[in-house]
Amino acid sequence: MTSRERVLAAIRHQEPDRAPIDLGAMGSTGIQAIGYSKLKVLLGIDEGQTRVYDTMQQLAVVEKPIFERFHLDVVSVSSGLGAESEAWKPWVLPDGSDAYVPVGFNPESDGAGGYVVKDSKGNVRMRAPEGCLYFEPAYHPLAQMTTASELEDWNPRTLSDEYLDGLRVNAKFLSENTDYAILGGFGGNILEAGQSLRGWGQFMMDMAADPEFTHAMLDKLTALHLANLKRYLEAVGDYIQIIQMGDDLGTQSATQLSLAMYREYIKPRHKAIYQYVREHSDVAVFLHSCGSVYDLIPDFIDEGVQILNPVQTSAAKMDPRRLKEEFGDKLTFWGGGCDTQTLLPTATPAEVREHVRERMEIFKPGGGFIFNQIHNVQADVPPENVVAMLDAAYEFGAYE
Repeated sequence: MTSRERVLAAIRHQEPDRAPIDLGAMGSTGIQAIGYSKLKVLLGIDEGQTRVYDTMQQLAVVEKPIFERFHLDVVSVSSGLGAESEAWKPWVLPDGSDAYVPVGFNPESDGAGGYVVKDSKGNVRMRAPEGCLYFEPAYHPLAQMTTASELEDWNPRTLSDEYLDGLRVNAKFLSENTDYAILGGFGGNILEAGQSLRGWGQFMMDMAADPEFTHAMLDKLTALHLANLKRYLEAVGDYIQIIQMGDDLGTQSATQLSLAMYREYIKPRHKAIYQYVREHSDVAVFLHSCGSVYDLIPDFIDEGVQILNPVQTSAAKMDPRRLKEEFGDKLTFWGGGCDTQTLLPTATPAEVREHVRERMEIFKPGGGFIFNQIHNVQADVPPENVVAMLDAAYEFGAYE
């Protein structure tokens, strides 16, 4: 089978020749740039360069030699494997190793050993304190609003024609020149968008204390998402197989908000977005949602979600056997294949291999599984463990 056929079979809950493998098809399935450089050194791969495409999380573009070495099956629509137009410039990672970043990424010194990233108005959008391996969001543009009427002057960002034209060129190239499954990252965030626009704590208080303002803001945001989504699917819908949505709804121990609050503020808007995809394309809906989201999974399914990521099995109620038994015929699990929180950074390669074997036994039967570690591989993970993980995914991925 080709990679594209393999992934589509898994999403349809059919057993392909082997479980598909992903590393880096979206911003929560990849590898941090420092770790990526270490992996290339271990493998003796000296071609190419470490390119940091996600400057906040410091994630690396996964290159073709890594795809081939580990039998990867999924590529991002904006991947460096396509006909990309991104321009890059040299950068030095926090460990002193060389890398490249987009030319538009221009951090400034914060005067205390770290960096800040400012917008054209001088607002600090992101910051990386001294010693930090990442850039943290630092700006909430609607934080000072107090009434719904103030939202009239707020204009959420519309996807530009230039951006969509570039995606279309890349998606067409990947569709015609590779056999990888192609994933398009859209987002469509509701809870996370509210937290970003207002500040995490303020938005949580908004939902509890100011429903008029909250509904007005989220209605405007959802309308913008739907307008963008229509144009996004017109641009790339004929070329991609999966569209990635996102909203981190869980914590380590529970959901971020009550089921009642989720169903009032978030679910109707998720459903409008996800059902638009289901009704206007053949593209599968992929939801990234970290943490303990077990209680929300029936709602996800009702909304039209077909794929769940990252399947954080170390969180409360997220036992992998329970997830597979209860939802394995309705959801494809994209993740859960290796615990990056408690095992991958500290285990031996032999322990990693055995862990992956066990996860394959749980998730693989009946299809509905794409192997991926739980969220991104971090900088402190030994590269030997990354090799052990991905080699085991291929070794134990075959169906009888």
